[in-house]
Order: sequence, then C-alpha cells, then structure tokens
Amino acid sequence: MNITRRELHRAAIWLALGSMAAPLRARAQSAPRWSANPFGLGVASGQPRPDSVVLWTRLVPSQADDAIGDSALVVKHEIFADAELRRPVARGETVTDASRAHSVHVIAQGLQPQRDYWYRFTCGNAVSKVGHTRTAPAEGADVRRMRFALGSCQHYEQGYYAAHREIGGRDLDFVLFVGDYIYEGSNPSNAVRQHGTKTPHTLDQYRDRHALYKSDADLQAAHAAHPWILTWDDHEVVNDYADDRDPAYTEPERFLRRRAAAYQAYFEHMPLALPPQGAAMRIHDRFAWGRLAELWTLDCRQFRSHHACPDPERDHGRTLVECAELDDAKRTMLGADQERWIKQGLAGSTRQWKLVGQSTQMSATGFDAPEGRKVWTDGWDGYPEARRRFLQGAESAGARDLVVLGGDVHRHVAADLRVRPNDRASPIVATEFVGGSITSRGASRASMDRMRRDNPDVKHARGDERGYALFELTPGRMQCEFRTTEHPVQERATFATQASYVVEAGRPGVQAA
Repeated sequence: MNITRRELHRAAIWLALGSMAAPLRARAQSAPRWSANPFGLGVASGQPRPDSVVLWTRLVPSQADDAIGDSALVVKHEIFADAELRRPVARGETVTDASRAHSVHVIAQGLQPQRDYWYRFTCGNAVSKVGHTRTAPAEGADVRRMRFALGSCQHYEQGYYAAHREIGGRDLDFVLFVGDYIYEGSNPSNAVRQHGTKTPHTLDQYRDRHALYKSDADLQAAHAAHPWILTWDDHEVVNDYADDRDPAYTEPERFLRRRAAAYQAYFEHMPLALPPQGAAMRIHDRFAWGRLAELWTLDCRQFRSHHACPDPERDHGRTLVECAELDDAKRTMLGADQERWIKQGLAGSTRQWKLVGQSTQMSATGFDAPEGRKVWTDGWDGYPEARRRFLQGAESAGARDLVVLGGDVHRHVAADLRVRPNDRASPIVATEFVGGSITSRGASRASMDRMRRDNPDVKHARGDERGYALFELTPGRMQCEFRTTEHPVQERATFATQASYVVEAGRPGVQAA
C-alpha cells in the first residue's frame, strides 16, 4: 500500500511534538542566543506530493553552545511563494531535542500543486540558509515534461561532490538518490579526504558519519536546490548486509540493534516523513507526476533473503559458478509484501511512464567462463527468481513504458530487460538505466567491455568515470544523459556527457540518442 494521509498525519504529530509532547514543549527554549550558527548541516526537502513536501534541518551546537544543546528547542519554519521571501505562505514550529539529534522534520501540507516554494528555519537568533522546493503536479494534470537527476554511491573519502554542485545548478523537478548515501567503511585506495572516525556501530557514531557527509557544501547545495526522493542500499548500515545478517555473522539480535541505530541516524538526516520503529523502517514509496509518470521506490535490503551459498567464514556478495540455491523460487530480494505491492502498483497504473527506483543493477552481469557462468550473489543475479517474478508480473499486467533505475555498481549502464535475460526469444519488457556513482570507484573499461560481450542486453556499461544520470520525460520519449568526470573526482571537476540514450513511448528498450 502507499503512504496514506492518516500515516502522514500521525507522522506530522510525532515529528512536531515528540512522544511526550506537553513536557517537551514546556521545557523547550524558544529564543536561545547562539554564539555560532547551529544550522551548519544545511536544509533539505523531499517526498514531493501535489499538496505537501517534507522539510528538514538539524541543529548542531558548537562547543561554546553545548549548554543550549542540552535543552529541548523550538525551531520555527517559514514557507514563501517567492525567492525574495516577500510572500509568506505558511509558518509553524517544531520542538526537538537531543533524543532525535535536534533534527527537524516538517510535513508541510496544504500547498498548491506544481509550485515552487522557498523555505527557511530559525531558532532564537540563528537563521538557516534558504532552501527551494517544488511540489508534484496534481495527479490528473496533463504534464508535458519531467526532469530529474539519478545518483548513488558517494564515498566521502574517494572523491569530492562536484556532481552535486552541477545537480544543484540545474532546473530539476527532483533528485532521485538510490543508496549508499554514506559509507560505514574506509578504503585507502584513491582516498582524497578522510572520514577521520572509526567504522560506526552505535547511534552516535552513525550520527557523526552522516553529519560529516552533510557538512559538504556541494551536497548541501543540491539538497537546498531540489526536493529529494530517497531509498537506501547497504552502506547506510554495513556492506552487503541482508535482512538480519551482516558479513561477520553477528548474532541477529545484536546486528538488529546496530541496524536500528543506523536507520535512526539515517532518518534524522533525511527529508523523510515516517520515522523508524526500532530496526524496521518503511522506505519504499510511490510518487505520481500528473498523468505523465508514476515512480515507485523499492527497498532491496531490509526484507531480502540471505545470500545464496554463502562463504562460511564471511557472508558477503561473491562470485559463484555452481549454486543450486540460486534457483530456489522462495528466495526474494524485496520480501513477499513488497513484491505484491509493486506488482499491484504496476498493474493498476494508468500513467504513461512507470519508473522503478531501486538500489542496484537488474540486468544480468555474469561472465562466461570455461567452468560455467559466473554470477555475483549480492545483486539481482543472486536473486534470479525474484527478478523473473518482477518482470513476469510487469509483462503479464501489460505495464508499458516501464523503466528501472538503479545504482550500487559504480557504473553507468543502459540495458534492455527481459524475463529471460539475454535470450532474444524473450521479448523486451522494460528498459534499465544505472546512474553511475557520485565518487565511488568503479571497474575498468576492459571489465565492462567483457560484461557487455557476455550480456548482450547491456548496451552501455562504463565504470571508469564518476557522475550521475540526467533524465527528461515527455509523453513521447524519455532521454537519459550520463554526466561524468574522471576518477577520483577533484574538488573543481567539470562534467561532460559520456553517452546519451532514449526510450520511445510504446517501444521498450534503449536506443542511442
């Protein structure tokens, strides 16, 4: 099911007042005097609907203001209809405290569809930067164009966020980010800057890691410029985790405590409406853009089956040749409930373009070798029956103009999707684009050339450059432009178009632009 108005209303009450509303408000400071501006992590908006968006910020007191940070605080927000902030639309206030890292989530409702708005926050004598956002069109509107950017995989140590600087300067309806917003681990290869802290396991450690990433000026600029639609992958918790299992085979109850801390910190730093409930959090969602497009975001981590044929010493994704477990029809990437949800959504959609944002590459990526077909178990190749069910369901439902959008694999990909991958006798059901990585290192040209040779459905694959994907939808076509720069990404890097592809309405599959 989709997030309902009742759920949004319940979340709005929780976010504005907290679980102990009256006591929290009674002791809150309404006009603290700050010695340094606490809005150092910027502002953000997300989850654009025709009549609402979620606004976000977080207060981070300086050492000199520690005493203020020990208190509950009243944070005011203002929304305007113009960039000059002369036409106020709405205002309100939120009480926050250290139990939620002084984060602020405002579900701004009662807005007009397909409108630009500007917003800011204040707390005592401190004022945030001004952010810009945009609501979605009315669900029945005749929309002629939609523009968005697709990004993922922004390892802080492996490059600068120049891609976000370019994204922030573009005219977009939203940014779709499909995972690995932070990285929990470090890798000395190609490091151009440092995390400076150890791998997070606790809530405070995950908070610090998110705050480090959010301190980047270019990332802040992209958040302040556009609303974001988000889902996650693995590094928001730990590399290659699957449901309640991490690579170290940590006792599940203990690992779920870590997952709960990671999910809480993720929520505290994102423009999202629904908070986690312990180690569980609803991240999959649905968005409509008039009659032009419908977008579903999927959760490919929280409900997936454990890896097939795992290494008994350390359970992470690995390359396998022989593994009978891969063909087990009970194995799932999304969980049964989410599988039904997306199948029903695709079957019932009346909008022209159906977009599915999820965390990784869906098309086959295996290599042919003398000993057999080598597949990577952490991606969709490790869950082939789940992939077949998804694509078979879309085909059976007659879901036309279906495009799958992904990240994770640190490469730009354009591919055709079939129920039976790489089998020309199996009709093309959908189109796939993977948006590369903002900074994280990818594979060589030679490796990607081999992958394309052994997987003819993949029409484009390059992992030697970093960047994002830029999309424009109209009723007649969808165009994808891969915007890239060299690795590692330098602070003042510029971007060029690596390749451009189109999908024509009524004709699944990619074509060179």
